Amino acid sequence: MDPGDPAGDPAAGERCRTGQDPLLLLQALQTLWSTRERQQLREEAWRGFAALDDPLAGLLDMLESCRGRRGEGPSLEAWISHQLQCWLQAQPRPSPAQHSLRLKQLQARAVRVLTESPTSLVAPLASIFQLQDADRSCLLVHVHRLHHEGRFREAVMLGTTLKLQPELDVEKMSIPLLLQDKVALVERYVAGFPDLQRRLLALMDSWCQPGFDIKDVARQYPEVTSLSLEKLSPKVLSRQVLRLQERYGVALALCPNAAIQRRLAALRHLCHKRFVEKSLSQENWTDHVQAGQMLQASGGRPPLLPECSEPVCKGLVGQSPWLQEQLSQLLVSHGDTVTAAQCAMDLSLPEERLPAAVAVELRRLRLQGRATEADLRLEVKDMKDHYYQLPIPRENIHLLASWEDLTRHEGALLQCHQVVGVDLEWTPVFVAGGRPRPSLLQVAVEGHVFLLDVLALSQPPTGQGAQAFSQLVAQLLSDPSITKLGYGMVGDLQKLGTSCPALAHVEKQILGGMDLLLVHRQQMRVANMPAPGVDRARELRGLSLLVQQVLGTALDKTQQLSNWDRRPLCEEQLLYAAADAYCLLEVHQALCREPARFHLSEELAGSRRPRHRERPGAQKPPGLQKASAPAAPRQVPVAVAVAEGAAPQVPARAFRVVCDNMLQGLARSLRCLGVDARMLGNGEDHRRAAEVARQEGRIILTSGQPFHKLRAQVGAGRCLSVDCSLKAHQQAKAVLKHFNVRVTHADIFSRCQACNCDQYLKVSRDMMKQLMWLSGHQEGPRSSGDEATQSQEVQEPGPAPDAASEGCTYDRPCHWLQTADLRAETPDMLANGTRLQLAGVPVGVLRTPGLRYFYCCTRCGKVFWDGSHLGRVATHFRDVLESAPSPCEPSPAPSPASSPF
Repeated sequence: MDPGDPAGDPAAGERCRTGQDPLLLLQALQTLWSTRERQQLREEAWRGFAALDDPLAGLLDMLESCRGRRGEGPSLEAWISHQLQCWLQAQPRPSPAQHSLRLKQLQARAVRVLTESPTSLVAPLASIFQLQDADRSCLLVHVHRLHHEGRFREAVMLGTTLKLQPELDVEKMSIPLLLQDKVALVERYVAGFPDLQRRLLALMDSWCQPGFDIKDVARQYPEVTSLSLEKLSPKVLSRQVLRLQERYGVALALCPNAAIQRRLAALRHLCHKRFVEKSLSQENWTDHVQAGQMLQASGGRPPLLPECSEPVCKGLVGQSPWLQEQLSQLLVSHGDTVTAAQCAMDLSLPEERLPAAVAVELRRLRLQGRATEADLRLEVKDMKDHYYQLPIPRENIHLLASWEDLTRHEGALLQCHQVVGVDLEWTPVFVAGGRPRPSLLQVAVEGHVFLLDVLALSQPPTGQGAQAFSQLVAQLLSDPSITKLGYGMVGDLQKLGTSCPALAHVEKQILGGMDLLLVHRQQMRVANMPAPGVDRARELRGLSLLVQQVLGTALDKTQQLSNWDRRPLCEEQLLYAAADAYCLLEVHQALCREPARFHLSEELAGSRRPRHRERPGAQKPPGLQKASAPAAPRQVPVAVAVAEGAAPQVPARAFRVVCDNMLQGLARSLRCLGVDARMLGNGEDHRRAAEVARQEGRIILTSGQPFHKLRAQVGAGRCLSVDCSLKAHQQAKAVLKHFNVRVTHADIFSRCQACNCDQYLKVSRDMMKQLMWLSGHQEGPRSSGDEATQSQEVQEPGPAPDAASEGCTYDRPCHWLQTADLRAETPDMLANGTRLQLAGVPVGVLRTPGLRYFYCCTRCGKVFWDGSHLGRVATHFRDVLESAPSPCEPSPAPSPASSPF
């Protein structure tokens, strides 16, 4: 029937008289809801909807009968509403006339229901009852009622769903949510309304004004609970404002207070660099504060300021009296009055803005003069002697600024099977408005450092130098035989595209890359390695800390924030840039020589190598590897940039766990995705997991009572309790998401599920036939005529590619099985004593069309071949696999293998 036709009392006459009673349907659904039989529940609901004379009125009857009830009720109400929405969409019947009296009555009831229901009902009821077309005055009344009752979140969600934002006061609706740190909800509320976005920005910027107290606003809203005022401090709020300013494309002039707060944050950062870390020279300090470019951190460090546009002004402080006072206070807090006075004189700060003691000292300095430049240079030289020293002569540092220079040194830069250190320098951006532009690309090889002048080579963009530079860099990064070392490499290389469009997204093309940041973060810091020999070690961080821990002397970072756009570069900048890249080679060599000293297990050392294809007899590049591993090492994906406040992303093959004996299925699922997962045997005690975790730097995965005991024996965040009621693949997804593990299609089956080994031997089909014949698992080899006939035989049962994986290739870059790898007296046994499990290979598999290779695990001897299991695993873990071409799609990169078990 058409709900627009009947008339009568909207409250009493709406319930169907001849069809099924809606309340009886609700009772039936409540019974099934408790059993969690979702398929049966859906079928019963759809049958009930069809039996109702008026499904829309029946839904309102059911919702009104549940009004005020909490617990599981709201979840069932939302489910019923969503199912009715789906059912109506599947019906051929027309919707009720938009302006019919009947629809208006139903809309009025639906709005009343919404004001007393959870927010999960807003979207389905708005769609079912076409509330966007209802009387807006009535809708606004209910939104205001919700707001008056203190249900601010519900009021905003209802107003957003019904598109009522232009008729509501954005400040009134937003302030309570901002006080509760619900910025994301407010962003959705103003989405698509530029005027409201500008008003929101103006409101938030007013809270960044110097001297503003957010508690004054909070006192005006006593009904707001769960205040998060710490998230509304000027420091935090100004970041939010400038982020939204860039997102909305609004002029920075609308956010003056946020801009001044970010200038203050830049001054604090510079003061910390100058007076605490002492990694900023006096010259660079003065240059930065007076030059007026708003600071943004570089080289793998978290950005201090967002990228937004602001007119360049002279100095971070400019003519702002408030900033001048803040800088004066910072100078006093970071040093004595003499140091503060010296800096005030360098920066020409007004004397009336200085504390009295500093002003007196400033007048004295002006009369006496400062220390001579010679004394200052001597002091700097004495400090530099305590830092890392380049072990190569000055003439081995080459500055390449033309395509002729690149051509002359191309052979040394692209030599196969070498290890190179890669780093990038750029001028810190000082005023919000500019994007950091790379200035210098450093490539260190054994005995030499090449400094590629990006500014000179990239101009003009279509010139010969720019083309030669782009081609050389792309070839260097994509050559898997060259091991590229970096520290936060992806973050560095992402900036190359701003100067060289041909190198946009070049970080995604890296093959053979090893990010020492990953080693440092995941292993050495897990062991809380001390930095020997320097009392200031606790002040070090990043690459400087790694160099201190491994080589015993820290990096001198005084030129890190210098002006890298200035030409010619000064001698100190050239030496700093060379040291920044060459130290990566020395750190890598030290880690390879003594992995145990740095808490790197032999197994970890083998997994940190970059992947490349090896030809028989090819020389292996030096690196971290297992001495006895017969298979080629694999690539370690370089670490990706992580947004501020987010957990660092970990490549699957660098993620190491130990599972107790209750989670053996989880361990096998994680191995299937490339995770290094060790599991306890059935007879091993749970306490063994803590021992393994401490010795090998693994994370413990456990369940039940052992969790509390194990968590106390390892560091914070190193033990996770897993829900045993979930299936193994569901547990794996939960673990991967919890630790932000990055899984790609190439990680699937990169480890043996049986023994956790990551080394394979590739065997051709002909050799596999021969091995099975020699070991008595197959009849003797047939003649060529038999082979031709055999290829046409019907395939015997066994794992084989299905339609989903047809066209996939399993071409893992590993050693080919050679005669020398087998024992002469036992042809099915490897030289290391591992017996190949040839009995597990069905004879019919050898006759599978298109199957060319087999892969043998070098630890347990299990044999794998290309089959349909890859498609099933990819389907199971679709929501955790990184977005990338699937192994079955055409791709220039080698396709990962499909290994049926």
